[in-house]
Amino acid sequence: MAFDASTPNSLGFAKPPSETRVVVAMSGGVDSSVVAAQLAEEGYDVVGVTLQLYDHGAALAKKGACCAGIDIHDARRVAEEMGFPHYVLDYENIFRDAVIDEFAESYLGGATPVPCIRCNERVKFKDLLATARDLDADCMATGHYIQRKMGAAGPELHSAANANRDQSYFLFSTTPEQLDYLRFPLGHLPSKDATRALAAKYGLTVADKPDSQDICFVPDGNYAAVIEKLRPGAAEPGEIVHADGRVLGSHKGVIHYTIGQRRGLGIGGLDEPLYVVRLDVDAKRVIVGPKSLLATRTIPVREINWLGDAAFESRAEWHVSVKVRSTRPPREAVIRPLSATEAEVELLSPEEGVSPGQACVFYETGGSRILGGGWIWRGH
Repeated sequence: MAFDASTPNSLGFAKPPSETRVVVAMSGGVDSSVVAAQLAEEGYDVVGVTLQLYDHGAALAKKGACCAGIDIHDARRVAEEMGFPHYVLDYENIFRDAVIDEFAESYLGGATPVPCIRCNERVKFKDLLATARDLDADCMATGHYIQRKMGAAGPELHSAANANRDQSYFLFSTTPEQLDYLRFPLGHLPSKDATRALAAKYGLTVADKPDSQDICFVPDGNYAAVIEKLRPGAAEPGEIVHADGRVLGSHKGVIHYTIGQRRGLGIGGLDEPLYVVRLDVDAKRVIVGPKSLLATRTIPVREINWLGDAAFESRAEWHVSVKVRSTRPPREAVIRPLSATEAEVELLSPEEGVSPGQACVFYETGGSRILGGGWIWRGH
């Protein structure tokens, strides 16, 4: 059957799939493997690319962390099964400079960083995307659960159809230029079961592979151990102090604590439950207090990536909904721009455990569109 040039193909190009080259970012997991297999079956000129980001003994043999040795092997095998070329790019130095070093410095500064966002922003959607262009690809596809929809002003970013799989919090820093080039074929699927069913349909060996849970360079979830390895001497002891000034005990390093933490403080026997409400890195103090002190209404945000149709500074206020942690639902808020990349966000109802280093992601209230986001910091 001849291709109808007046009707775009499934990736939005007015040419046959066989003449459309797509680079698929393959992590070795089931999601990106299904994307590659599906596009290959549809007849696209698929090129699989896997990044070697971090490879040490623990990650090499661990199935729960992405971008390690076993995942590279799995990605290569899927490419062989489906009959398309596959390349492995050594991005370890780039990843260390762009992601790991900042993660360590941010954590040492008492923040709670989200390195997966920086990896998407500075590695996958920057250097890898540039590599895809160098390969003369028409677009780059990933296995992220998010949707790209065409709007009146061009491509828009929308939440995944399945709220439980939605990864929009980790992709808020995608720029309009990147969005123009990217494709997310899984964003419309109703469940992860649907993805695994497709993997089984294509006969992929990764169909039953478990999801990655950990940050790739923290394969056992022990952040503090990684920080001590990256920055020897970082775990210096200090005092645990109540917000009212009372010294309640001692700790073995601020890096072992996060804002909102309640368990494992080592200060039992008190009448009231206490939470970490602040980390004073310079004084080596962990400040604790009642849950009420965790409530925040005003959040300073910087490094804003704006995806709205009108310019960010074109209004004094934007009425939106925001997420301050990936696991929480959006809350209604008012954004007041201070510049093109800085703003004050006022939550209509207080949120607990807002932490510097986390992202604040902007959503259209009552809709699925992502309007951008920025990074929470302490303010001046």
